[in-house]
Amino acid sequence: MLIIGYLGALLIGLVLGLIGGGGSILTVPIFVYFLNIDPILATAYSLFVVGITASVGAARNFQNQLVDFKTGIIFAMPAFIGVYIARAYFIEMIPDEIIILSAVLEKGTAIMIFFSFIMLLASYFMISRNNNEIKASTLNFSKIILSVEGLVVGILTGIVGAGGGFLIIPALVLFAKLPMKKAVGTSLMIIAIKSLFGFIGDLENINLIFDWSLLLFFTTLSVIGIYFGIYLTNFIEGKSLKKGFGWFVLIMAFIILFKEIL
Repeated sequence: MLIIGYLGALLIGLVLGLIGGGGSILTVPIFVYFLNIDPILATAYSLFVVGITASVGAARNFQNQLVDFKTGIIFAMPAFIGVYIARAYFIEMIPDEIIILSAVLEKGTAIMIFFSFIMLLASYFMISRNNNEIKASTLNFSKIILSVEGLVVGILTGIVGAGGGFLIIPALVLFAKLPMKKAVGTSLMIIAIKSLFGFIGDLENINLIFDWSLLLFFTTLSVIGIYFGIYLTNFIEGKSLKKGFGWFVLIMAFIILFKEIL
């Protein structure tokens, strides 16, 4: 199980490098089910892994002039607020036991079930939406819409620890009118900044005890994966991989639901 978990770290980086999002949706399930990390702590670990890995990817894309800083900041600023609200308030507001239709769910179980629904949403975007064919929006309030989605993605990132690239890239293409490759590079920059911002907030949480050796080794493998992913973009079309990976995420979402409910 440990070996599978570490191979999963490589996969996370590989997918982030190839399609600019999607891979981070697996980080929390890998930590929880293969490395036996508590779900609350796993979301904090995920923020660190995703933040560092995406930073490396963003730096490489910056070298190729595929990062739009102005658009990235418009999206990232409200995302910071969303991450802070989620980590400082929403997580703490979740009770240790939640009663739904006479069923009692522990806090960790409830988070994983919520996470599975986010995975279903991610798989929908990856399977049914071809971002290369999305036409630029003509809405006059595109910056406002981009900021609102930044806030929403920030909140989701804070709760489940995923980068949200599957939501960011369509927004950048639709409302910021960025070309697909520049949207991918800008997405990695946004993911990196807001994920690390969320993790820094977690460092002040005295209830979380970090296993730094595990976290740094896992992150190193993920960074190696993103280098491979960026290299493979020269040979593999991201859009074809994206749909296949979307089906994989869909299956994983149902497996998590089955495991947590039963």
